[in-house]
Amino acid sequence: MSNDSNLFSLDGEIALVTGATRGIGAEIANQLAAAGAEVIGTATTPDGAGEIVRRLGDGHAGRVLDAGSDQSVQALMGGLGNRAPTILVNNAGIARDNLLLRMKPQDWQQVINTNLSSAYRLCKAVLRGMLKARRGRIINLSSVVGMAGAAGQGNYAAAKAGLLGFTRALALEVAGRGITVNAIAPGYIETDMTAGVSAARQEAVIGSIPAGRAGTPLDVAAAAVFLASPAAAYVTGATLHVNGGLWMG
Repeated sequence: MSNDSNLFSLDGEIALVTGATRGIGAEIANQLAAAGAEVIGTATTPDGAGEIVRRLGDGHAGRVLDAGSDQSVQALMGGLGNRAPTILVNNAGIARDNLLLRMKPQDWQQVINTNLSSAYRLCKAVLRGMLKARRGRIINLSSVVGMAGAAGQGNYAAAKAGLLGFTRALALEVAGRGITVNAIAPGYIETDMTAGVSAARQEAVIGSIPAGRAGTPLDVAAAAVFLASPAAAYVTGATLHVNGGLWMG
């Protein structure tokens, strides 16, 4: 473990955060920057990338990325030059909800590609630098849906459950080189996505949460800062559940 008096300091670290324009991804980027990391946040549009820079300020960067595209990942990494990320947060994701009998093949493929296969692409892209440096932190954003399932979210649940198995497998591969690989599985979090849920449905969901409230992006970001920090040097292959007790698997 680090001898640094501040076990949560990320000074000198370079963090790549995908899907950093809003919600959980934006707050993770904010808090990693506040902890001292140089943050490279990704967005799907140039405007989104510019907004990341305006929000985080000097010393940070916004980049355009289609996490579902090999070519886009290669272009992103090529544009970083010698600034190899020491922290990777795989947060980018989409939802294409429907009952299985009504789910179109492209809705299945797009969610698996963006939410699961993107982690394969990005982890592979950053690992060479981490292995050379013999240190690194990889954090994959899963979901309580990947544990408990949800009707109408077969594609999303499959991708998020797949991330958990991928996390454990990769953790075993790189643990001996000073690299940790962990997952965060948020529960019901107040974001743009949940804002569209009816008041009655929100009340029912919150009523089922032992903590008695929805989570916030900051709740999840705090977990990410911990897993990225020297304080979590001996934590790998783990899934950190941030759900107020909604799932205790």
